Amino acid sequence: MKTVLIVEDEKMIRQGIRAMIQRSGVPVEVIMECGNGEMALDILRSQKVDVMFTDIRMPKMTGLELVQSIQELDEKPLVVAVSGYADFSYAVEMLRMGAREYLLKPVEREKLWGILRRLEQEIAESRENSRTSKRLGRQQLKYLMLNERITEEEIHTMQTEYESEFDLHAYQVCVLNPKDVEMSQEQPYIYLHNIEGDDVYLVPEKNTQLLLKNELAREYVGVSLLHSGIRELRLAFREAVEARHRAFCVGRMPVYAEEPLKHVPEEFCEQGRKLVGPEMKLQRVQLIGTDKTEELVKAWNGLFHAVRNEWVKPSDFVGSMDDFFKEAQKTYRNVLGEEQEEVKRLKAYYTYPALAVWQAEFMEWLLALHEQINSRFDTNKNQQKIKQAIAYIQENYDKDLNMAVVSNHISMNYSLFSYLFKEHTGSNFVNYLKGIRMEEAKRLLAETDLRIIEISAKIGYDNEKHFMKLFKASCGVSPSEYRKNVQNGHFFRGGGKSN
Repeated sequence: MKTVLIVEDEKMIRQGIRAMIQRSGVPVEVIMECGNGEMALDILRSQKVDVMFTDIRMPKMTGLELVQSIQELDEKPLVVAVSGYADFSYAVEMLRMGAREYLLKPVEREKLWGILRRLEQEIAESRENSRTSKRLGRQQLKYLMLNERITEEEIHTMQTEYESEFDLHAYQVCVLNPKDVEMSQEQPYIYLHNIEGDDVYLVPEKNTQLLLKNELAREYVGVSLLHSGIRELRLAFREAVEARHRAFCVGRMPVYAEEPLKHVPEEFCEQGRKLVGPEMKLQRVQLIGTDKTEELVKAWNGLFHAVRNEWVKPSDFVGSMDDFFKEAQKTYRNVLGEEQEEVKRLKAYYTYPALAVWQAEFMEWLLALHEQINSRFDTNKNQQKIKQAIAYIQENYDKDLNMAVVSNHISMNYSLFSYLFKEHTGSNFVNYLKGIRMEEAKRLLAETDLRIIEISAKIGYDNEKHFMKLFKASCGVSPSEYRKNVQNGHFFRGGGKSN
């Protein structure tokens, strides 16, 4: 238990009861003392007390009068009457009025300890029951806020069971993006986590501004009008959600449902309609992966500017973005594959505090996709160019050919060509060209009577001796020896020995 109050006009008895409580083994955070009923009543009106030990005969206000007076309090302590033998009849009367236990003076330690243990168990059970009741009540409040078809009977049941418990006589609803926070059970408001992607606070009117200045300071909050009763809760929630969506888009904290919508000139409204229209939506998809990066960024910034300035309604913005993600998924399926976790997170728009935060993450994702598609397109284009280069080499190997000539032919940077050529063929340009020439030389040696000098010229070597040196290094024998061996059946055309 948290707090125990000892009400007794004799100081020694008060101190004795205090000492017994401290040695009881029952954890008590605060033990308070006072000498008469009036002082005790002042304390009880100002703070919550779990257990009160009170004498019966006291000056100014008796224990019986004190117990009668606390019946008007919203939160009453568990009462233990402390009486002398002569006052036992008064103790019985106090038990009839709700006192849980009584102790006869002189107070026996074991009896007081037993009473404390029983009351501690009762308090623990009561708190657990209260937590369970409030948990169920919160579920019912969520159900009411989200259910459009709730019946009159259900509303009446909720009014009966929860309206007074949750203090919904005059309240406002505050909505913001969900937070991973633990809220104390003692706060003067109802906290409901992650309802349709929002955190919801049901706040008594007197506490709204305090909450906005403290716990919800610097948050993009939507605040409902003032409402009363469970029956109006769904309306209050929808008002707060709409205000929250405006707060997200315009980047202002907080936004109240009572605020009039910003006046936007018709020409800007028309511009907003175009920005979320089918033509501009398609354009923003088609610009991805092109070389028009600057135009892509400009197109998106134009939409975000319109949303912040309320040329575009929050619902139209969300609808436009949903269409974009759907079209992007369909158009770039080969790159995106199944819907990415990042895309799922981006589609939960209002889980972000404000548009500026969402925009930064979205643009990072968009430009990464843009670069990825661009890169993939460039890779395909480069592969096609290397294939063109190989075809050109195979057609012109007999000419004075080098890498500069071929890279210029396909309009590619010399260094990039060198890298991509080796990556594609597994060989550098010089060795690849030499391989083609040597294969053709072997064919000519085997199938024709052309002289070595003629074969050298036919495959692109002006210098006969250079050709002979390259051939021997490649095939292991001179051109003449190769021809002789092929003719004698010692080599296959490919250069290997026959059986």
